[in-house]
Amino acid sequence: MGIENKITASPRPPYLRWLYPAALAVMVVVASGRSQVAAPGIVGIDKVAHFLVFGLLATLVFRAPGFHRWWGPIAVVSFFGFSDEMHQSFTPGRSVEFADWMADTLGATCAVLLYRFWPGYRRFLEFRLRLPFVRPSVVPNAPSASSLPAPAASVTTP
Repeated sequence: MGIENKITASPRPPYLRWLYPAALAVMVVVASGRSQVAAPGIVGIDKVAHFLVFGLLATLVFRAPGFHRWWGPIAVVSFFGFSDEMHQSFTPGRSVEFADWMADTLGATCAVLLYRFWPGYRRFLEFRLRLPFVRPSVVPNAPSASSLPAPAASVTTP
């Protein structure tokens, strides 16, 4: 069984694995449609943000069902980054920057390659939180077997 089959194996319905990438993509489109984006005055911080956000998006797309090769999510997210830059060209006060698209593509490439080829990184991202106060086998406020009334004995009449 290859890594692709292990990544997409989940007890949840497959379409739910597309929920997070779709939500993040919607947030990117909404943010790129704004005339002004709040950002600190640090030079180049927008490229770091592009790198990280599109890296996260590519990782989420790679984990969603439908991609069996590592380069698929990179191509899809890179195209999405390009279309996002074109979308910005229609927004007053925004401009198209080739460096933004390069940061998008580089972030997607680094994230997917790390996730695909470095098992330690993948295990870190797939780590399930085990909170000490949550017990999945116990339903709160459910009656226990000892507190339920005993079943009535059936009486048959001749």
